[in-house]
Amino acid sequence: MGRVRDGLSRPWAAVLLAGVTAVAGFGLYWFQPWKLWQDETVREALPGTATTAPAATTAPGEVPSGAESAAPPSGPVTLASGELISHEHATTGTVSLVRLADGSRVVRLEGLDTSNGPDLRVWLTDAPVKEGRAGWHVFDDGRHVDLGALKGNKGSQNYALPEDVDLSAWTSVSIWCDRFDVSFGAAELAPSA
Repeated sequence: MGRVRDGLSRPWAAVLLAGVTAVAGFGLYWFQPWKLWQDETVREALPGTATTAPAATTAPGEVPSGAESAAPPSGPVTLASGELISHEHATTGTVSLVRLADGSRVVRLEGLDTSNGPDLRVWLTDAPVKEGRAGWHVFDDGRHVDLGALKGNKGSQNYALPEDVDLSAWTSVSIWCDRFDVSFGAAELAPSA
């Protein structure tokens, strides 16, 4: 015990201990390894609906068959959608761009299943979705709209689109790890028929 006390009384030992503690603290903050074992499940309903039933796929201004008037749809309308593919981490689920009855728009993630991680964001991007490692880093090469922090790594959730976003300029959605500049998964958006 005396050797430890003698060693800690030396200035270099105290500096070394402080340095190791600082590096360990920074590493824990930066990598957040505990998130690998924590899942956050979110079950949000599509706004304006009582349940998470799929949105109608009627095109804007199109009258559903059997309808008697040319009134706009009274419920949500899916404008574009796609399936998530895996990039840095195994990722599954669907992404939809949905116009709500009040005219606002959301990006909806349904059945999302990916790894948890530090600083995960939902990005609407103009980048192409590429399979495998080729797609890991492409989403920050072009333009993107950051829709906010990923609410949970599992489940269904909604992200409001700003009113000034022109949907024709955006072709994909990425679950983006801003801390390490890598895509966990992404979906190419195809217009609904």
